[in-house]
Amino acid sequence: MKTLRSVAAGLALLALPVLLAVVAAPRDAHAAKPEFVVGQMIDLSGPTQTIGPFWSKGSQDYIKLFNKEHKDFSIRLFEIDHQYNVPRGIEAYERFKQAGAVSVSLYGTPHTAALTPRLTEDKILGTAPGFGTSVATDGTKFPYVFPVAATYWSQMGGAVKFILDEWKKAGKSGLPKVAYIFFDNPAGREPLPIIEDLAKRVGFQLQTYAVPPPGIDMRAQVLDLTRKYRADWVISHLFGQGPSVTIKELSRMGFPIDHLISFVWGAAESDVSAAGASTAEGYYGIEFAGVGDNFDVIRRIKKMYKDEGQELPKEMAVSVYYNRGVFIAALHARAIELAYKQYGDKLDGDKVRRAMETVKDFDLGGFLPPLNLSPQDHEGGGWVRVWQVKSGKFTPVTDWFHGYRDVIMEHVKKG
Repeated sequence: MKTLRSVAAGLALLALPVLLAVVAAPRDAHAAKPEFVVGQMIDLSGPTQTIGPFWSKGSQDYIKLFNKEHKDFSIRLFEIDHQYNVPRGIEAYERFKQAGAVSVSLYGTPHTAALTPRLTEDKILGTAPGFGTSVATDGTKFPYVFPVAATYWSQMGGAVKFILDEWKKAGKSGLPKVAYIFFDNPAGREPLPIIEDLAKRVGFQLQTYAVPPPGIDMRAQVLDLTRKYRADWVISHLFGQGPSVTIKELSRMGFPIDHLISFVWGAAESDVSAAGASTAEGYYGIEFAGVGDNFDVIRRIKKMYKDEGQELPKEMAVSVYYNRGVFIAALHARAIELAYKQYGDKLDGDKVRRAMETVKDFDLGGFLPPLNLSPQDHEGGGWVRVWQVKSGKFTPVTDWFHGYRDVIMEHVKKG
């Protein structure tokens, strides 16, 4: 028995290097390809779940595509549902940091405001596309926050320019009476300084209407702006259920829907569907990324699904928000790619932040306006494009343009 034990022990010792080699081999192979973590907070089950799931799927699909197409390194998208709750958002950020995230995709204006000091202290960049604090356009004052798409200030400048251009094209005399209806929260109030300033400079009449969240009861506001104020045009800045309620309420009061233009978070296929395609006919929406599937990056994602023998995700049907998820994931991937080329595999948030500031002419093959970032400009130009609901589908009615960029930058400079 003693001899048998000795033989067994000897065989075990002889086998040990082989076992270690078998176990270690895949780890070494994995270690040869660095993995970088991008934290993404999202709302999948809270008040903006009409947006979050589509954005989430777009981001996941792009990162999967990126990892298939790039061999030097991979990206892991670490996503947490914060339910549009600020404390949950802060908790999510701390988990991202513990996971070693080199960048964070933020979600929500209140969350961006709460996390800006932490991002700065920890030297981790956070993106806030089309929301957040508009003065973060100035990267010298907000080095770790990147709006990377038209801020609420730029969206307002675009909306006002579009309205005045349409008024002029219609041959109307004088200037229109404009109503601004918005969520009574930090996001909704953010563009007020811009439209109030433009009303004074340009000379159009303005009346503002705050709507308490969640924006499902605005009968009093709509009654006032249609019957008492008698607005010629309405600018809407709502999200969740709010946009469809606005369309239905204005339609019910006889207001022409082709004189209603929405900010970016109220201009998606889901809003049209919820309001009813015929009711929403003529509705205008501001966008900062492409709508629909006629883009190379979307075709590549579709091919990826086909090659894997899988059906296309249902989330693609709401292309406005799905495409924005693709855009923001692609931008994070581009920043990491640039940082990897410059610094190698020892990346951190500050190196990726510096790389993000060197992004030039990034448009994903016409999917976006040319995005040019710098240490001074974290917005990338503030481009917008207007789309209109025609026969139930969004159709582009302008090219990419700026609205009152000089006025916007004056306010950015003042901070």
